[in-house]
Amino acid sequence: MRILFTGGSGKAGRHAVEYLVKQGHRVLNVDQVVLDHPDVNTRLADITDAGQMFDVMGSYANYDELEPGTGVPSFDAVVHFAAIPRLLMTSDNECYRVNTLGTYNVIDAAIKFGVKKIIFASSETTYGICFADGERKPEYLPIDEDHPVVPEDSYAMSKVANEVTARSFQRRSGVDIYGLRINNVIEPHEYEKNFPAYLANPDVRRRNIFAYIDARDLGQMVDRCLATDGLGFEIFNVSNDEHSVGETTDELINRYYQDVPVSPMGPTETFYSNKKAKTLLGYAPQHNWRMYVDDKAKQ
Repeated sequence: MRILFTGGSGKAGRHAVEYLVKQGHRVLNVDQVVLDHPDVNTRLADITDAGQMFDVMGSYANYDELEPGTGVPSFDAVVHFAAIPRLLMTSDNECYRVNTLGTYNVIDAAIKFGVKKIIFASSETTYGICFADGERKPEYLPIDEDHPVVPEDSYAMSKVANEVTARSFQRRSGVDIYGLRINNVIEPHEYEKNFPAYLANPDVRRRNIFAYIDARDLGQMVDRCLATDGLGFEIFNVSNDEHSVGETTDELINRYYQDVPVSPMGPTETFYSNKKAKTLLGYAPQHNWRMYVDDKAKQ
């Protein structure tokens, strides 16, 4: 597929782009930072400028597409990851402005150019736990896509607003638009760097609901969305199958969630349910922290 990918230079985006290229897709990156990848061109553009988004939506992916002399090819899909990536980076209102206006512009341009598949990055923060003022517990476990989304912060608010925007565009257009509520993204080098601290002190993972997603598995999730047609508008949690700490499910419940209703779960099953993605998309995470953390750190 010929894919326009916004935010492909970021932490999550660059791994997803690499995965998609390895599957044989043609990717044009749209970002404000150039992605260092030999097979991917970057168009520098501002997602909050509707004119720039319309321009890149009708763009050559690279110079070789000039050769046939048949004009600019169409994109088969748009993957939209570009955003202010978290709270406390910009002013709160700027975070909200960039993320909501940018998402509107990208989806609007994609649909007007006839793109039939749009995938956009939402967030675990929509559930209101990650950036809560104080501790907020889930209403039930495991958290699935039906769990209420009532955040307190501008970043998560923007992601909830983007889901509403995407749903509205999908209803009018009928194209497939899938939103990914991405859990805490872990790059390959971060297992050795960060996980010993997570295993020593699971408290630091409470705001992430003790969950995570390997950046390479996020790439697989995007590819599964590209391969699955006809779902209309859908939201998917994206996570690993297991917790990011050494404790069992029962141990974590006894320590952190004694007063939270819990459905039957496996001994290391994630509290951030990915069952919907597995069922509808055939998503199957391949990278577990236990594969990359040495035995000494696990003890």
